[in-house]
Amino acid sequence: MIQTLGLIAAVAMPLWNIPLIVRIEQRKSSRDISVPWALGVFGCILLMLPAALDSPDAIFKAFGIVNTVLFGAVVIQILRYR
Repeated sequence: MIQTLGLIAAVAMPLWNIPLIVRIEQRKSSRDISVPWALGVFGCILLMLPAALDSPDAIFKAFGIVNTVLFGAVVIQILRYR
């Protein structure tokens, strides 16, 4: 049960990036979001991804993959509207 809840949370947490992506798209602006912050966070996510992919822990692996994809989409939106 704990593992199942953890897996659901690991996949669900990065989904909260979707409203940010949509908001940036609707406003056609990302001026209120720091580019260095976004790139710094994304850089850290990318550096953690190999450990997540190599981990036997399915929760960490799922979180690493979903978080990389969705935060990557956030960074693309931020850079696109700069």
